[in-house]
Amino acid sequence: MDQSQNTTAGIGGSNGPMRYQTNDGTATTTVDDSKEKLNQVINSIQKTLGLLHQLHLTVSSFTPSSQLHLLQRLNGLVMELDNMANLSEKCNIQVPMEVLNLIDDGKNPDEFTKDVVNNCIARNQVTKGKTDAFKGLRKHLLEELDQTFPDEVDMYREIRATSAAEAKRLAQSQSVLPNGDAKVKTEL
Repeated sequence: MDQSQNTTAGIGGSNGPMRYQTNDGTATTTVDDSKEKLNQVINSIQKTLGLLHQLHLTVSSFTPSSQLHLLQRLNGLVMELDNMANLSEKCNIQVPMEVLNLIDDGKNPDEFTKDVVNNCIARNQVTKGKTDAFKGLRKHLLEELDQTFPDEVDMYREIRATSAAEAKRLAQSQSVLPNGDAKVKTEL
């Protein structure tokens, strides 16, 4: 694969740029440029692996007469490694140190992902427990207040229902989700 094939292979298959609409109605294009750069790095890595395989075959069957061929393969590998380094400078990919440490220890980096997911699940369960406890406290307080101050609790419930309906109506009219996020629109 020559250099021109290296920069364009594997980039297709996209459904076009994704556009995110912000609260003020402006749209920004993201993802495509960084995907293209990442695909170029991936293609360079694949080409480097192929060159390393060819170099291995050349070294394993080395004879003094194949020295020129070996040097050409080494030069090709160095050029591709330089190309990969240049392409990777354009990508902003952050790999957690824990993943690199796992790889150095000879372990599967998927263990890191599994641990992160398990930790998220555990924290989610703790947060859900706290949320449920507060819901129970609120319910209990409303029951107690309803017994002591029934008129005030009825007024409170009416105010809450009115404000919730108004917030929902406002959110729908502004194309904003109830939690305040903007809706995502994809363009084909």
